[in-house]
Amino acid sequence: MAHKVLILAGDGIGPEIMDATELVIDALGERFGLEVLIEHAQMGGAAIDDCGEPLPASTLDLARSSDAILLGAVGGPKWEKIDRARRPERGLLALRSELELFCNLRPAVLFAPLAASSTLKAEVVAGLDIMIIRELTGGIYFGEPRGIEEAADGTRIGRNTMVYAEHEISRIARLGFEIAGKRQGRLCSVDKANVLETTELWRDIVTSLGDDYPAIELSHMYVDNAAMQLVRNPKQFDVIVTSNLFGDVLSDLASMLTGSIGMLPSASLDANGKGMFEPVHGSAPDIAGQNLANPLATIQSLAMMLRYSLNEAANADRIERAVAQTLEKGFRTGDIYSDGMQQIGTLEMAQQVVESLSA
Repeated sequence: MAHKVLILAGDGIGPEIMDATELVIDALGERFGLEVLIEHAQMGGAAIDDCGEPLPASTLDLARSSDAILLGAVGGPKWEKIDRARRPERGLLALRSELELFCNLRPAVLFAPLAASSTLKAEVVAGLDIMIIRELTGGIYFGEPRGIEEAADGTRIGRNTMVYAEHEISRIARLGFEIAGKRQGRLCSVDKANVLETTELWRDIVTSLGDDYPAIELSHMYVDNAAMQLVRNPKQFDVIVTSNLFGDVLSDLASMLTGSIGMLPSASLDANGKGMFEPVHGSAPDIAGQNLANPLATIQSLAMMLRYSLNEAANADRIERAVAQTLEKGFRTGDIYSDGMQQIGTLEMAQQVVESLSA
């Protein structure tokens, strides 16, 4: 049976990196029998331009009926001055919420050929392999009340609310323990329990759940220290589990350890493993339409989709090996280029990955 996949190219470089990724999907079908039924729909700024809404009802319906979703990127300066509730990013947040995609997996893996591209010394990052698990549908991004209002003296006040219910913390923490059990068996829960009552509750719940996973080495770390430690000694981490806001910041920080944010994929999953898969990077409108964008984060997001939602682990392995081999051959997009390498464009990089696909 064919897997039903919804592709949301989005804005900026989104269409380019998605076209490149579809080359890999086609090659897997031709060579290894992968059966995928692809549908396309609009979201983000492109949808605003077309119908005035960042998440059209028709797109949401297709997302609900699909086995998995592959997203490019949304947003850009063109839509920054419209009403906040209708901006492209609100469509992305709404899609995560409507599909209950509460678990965000963001691996930070350094491919050996890219050690020189990291901003840190090679000996600090060589062999880096971290999984950051970010809670995705709660916390300060969704809490109420929120907004900007005018005080009695005429000055403006901005307000956002950080809220977490016990069940929201428990379900993401349990996934953290389970994923750590499949890796090196170490879980670090990141919070700010010395200042924020919300994360004091977070720490209490994660600590109590630790009794159910005696084989997992559980530690706790304040978010400011975690940021410092990711730069100082990143290989001390195996799995990090944290809140929506903290995970957003820490995963972007971790991207630079790997050489480029253009290398990082992500998965956003519901309780049944259905998910939306997207690169961590943004829409990069400054290079859109120029065949300059790095498609490898999106191609690796495709691998995560095959592994986590479509039960196609063998094809996921093929993609990951092909990406590694392409880098070993010296091919680079501009964001990961270094002297002596061969700089190529978006589509050419995807074509090299296709050439490297093997059984």
